[in-house]
Amino acid sequence: MEIDEAVRGCSDRRMRTKYGNAVYVVQRAFALYPFEEIAFSFNGGKDSTVLLHLIRAGYYLYKKDSGDVAQMDAIKNCPLRTIYFESPCAFPEINSFTYETVSTYGLPLETIHSDFKSGLEGLLKEKPTKAIFIGTRIGDPNAVGQEQFSPSSPGWPPFMRVNPILDWSYSDSSTEKSFRPAYMLTDGRLERAGRTKKTNHKIEMNSVASNGMNNIEGEQMISRAASIIVVGDEILFGTTEDKLGAALCKKLHAIGWRVSHVAVVRNEIDSVAEEVERCKSMDDMVFIFGGLGPLHSDVSVAGVAKAFGVRLAPDEEFEDYLSQLMGNNYTGDRNEMALLPEGITELLHHKKLLVPLIKCRNVITLAATNVHELDTEWGCLLDNQESGLVQAKPFVSKHLGTTLSDVQIAPVLAKLCLEFSDVYIGCHRISRAGPLVVNLTGKDNQRVEAAAQKLTSSFEGQFFQVGNCK
Repeated sequence: MEIDEAVRGCSDRRMRTKYGNAVYVVQRAFALYPFEEIAFSFNGGKDSTVLLHLIRAGYYLYKKDSGDVAQMDAIKNCPLRTIYFESPCAFPEINSFTYETVSTYGLPLETIHSDFKSGLEGLLKEKPTKAIFIGTRIGDPNAVGQEQFSPSSPGWPPFMRVNPILDWSYSDSSTEKSFRPAYMLTDGRLERAGRTKKTNHKIEMNSVASNGMNNIEGEQMISRAASIIVVGDEILFGTTEDKLGAALCKKLHAIGWRVSHVAVVRNEIDSVAEEVERCKSMDDMVFIFGGLGPLHSDVSVAGVAKAFGVRLAPDEEFEDYLSQLMGNNYTGDRNEMALLPEGITELLHHKKLLVPLIKCRNVITLAATNVHELDTEWGCLLDNQESGLVQAKPFVSKHLGTTLSDVQIAPVLAKLCLEFSDVYIGCHRISRAGPLVVNLTGKDNQRVEAAAQKLTSSFEGQFFQVGNCK
């Protein structure tokens, strides 16, 4: 058959693999169900047109492998029962193309003038139908959770949905490289460019307080919380030092967010999943560094998927970005980096980013490997309303250095925490024999200054080295 010979003879290994997988699904369907109880849902679109020819090829190979070589012309055309849901809103060209295609390939057509669900109910009552070929691809709104063979959803007429091109991307069915109508676009990222996503930008308040720090009414005084997860065995082995976590803490602090938790975990899917699962329910936002890429140790995305209880599935928009970026180095039967958590992934775009950042609900995976790259990605996140990074009034801090002993200053600090519950009061030493540094942090500069004044006035004659609020 011409389709089978052309694909198997081409040099595109990726296309050969996708084709082989698709026609195998078609062959399995014909082996599992009687031919007269299989139907093909055809709407004249690009996906169902590609599927039509895959069905023809699969049927030919199925008959050939079973030894049925009689009437080869009929076998090549595959006279499969075809369903067309004709809409009064459809363009005349779509209807014309559909009827011309059906006539060309000798498909017995059943036209239905009702909605999909009602039409199927009537169809299955009239004629036994156990399986229907559908041109669903991952990335379509109804593709979440589907496999190549997926029973119909609860509440729908019972039949098997057969999805041979489920793992195909836009580029797998594109043949020309010029600016064309939607069905001929070569850049799959533009396929749904006009379909804006409706995102709820509201971020729920996190009621967890830290060391007496309370939420203060008013949008500018809100303290949102974030967790930071760093994925890297090399950090745990002491081979390298994490600098990104500290840099991100400062950036979050500058937009009025507090960091409740920073963790370094191993390059293991379970380790990432456990940490993400804990943090995503505790904080408003979770940021992940490291473990992003095609290497065996790059498990961050898989860990996020497991934390949300979803599978990894090809994301054709992300795959197109990678293809544009990697060019001829983009080889192999499939790109592992294009497998993203299914149904929960949102790509955060920015003109300064070669590849969009990955957001899964309230978990953002950052690609930065150094502070300079983090600066760029952070600026892009702040510019992108879809990121969920609502800027609030930044924190101000004051640092007081003293030679007082811990025993001397402890009771005063304890009372200060009660009196200034809206100010974070912490301490650290640069060295055990060095001065004690008291850190006062809050969103109200006057309250921070008042707490500092209260502390210094409690020790008359004692010198405090003062650091400026920032």
